[in-house]
Amino acid sequence: MKVKPLGERLLIKPIVEEKKTAGGIVLPDAAKEKPMKAEVVEVGKLPEGCSLKIGDKVIFSKYSGTEIKIDEEDYIIIEVNDVLAKVED
Repeated sequence: MKVKPLGERLLIKPIVEEKKTAGGIVLPDAAKEKPMKAEVVEVGKLPEGCSLKIGDKVIFSKYSGTEIKIDEEDYIIIEVNDVLAKVED
């Protein structure tokens, strides 16, 4: 299934990083905070001057967007204004 965001929105895939304590214990999903880093999967109509594109990694507002499942994968649709930073590798 292909999802194309409408308006000034992005479809992003959260990047889930495995969390471990200092002692090496892996934390269960319930104890983890919601991820704030994601990869841009699809873009809607971007405002002039916005340089985001598919494949970019971004940091977004913690409780923004609408979570959806596509083919058993988790995604979030967010407003472009909810992107706080672009992550450069």
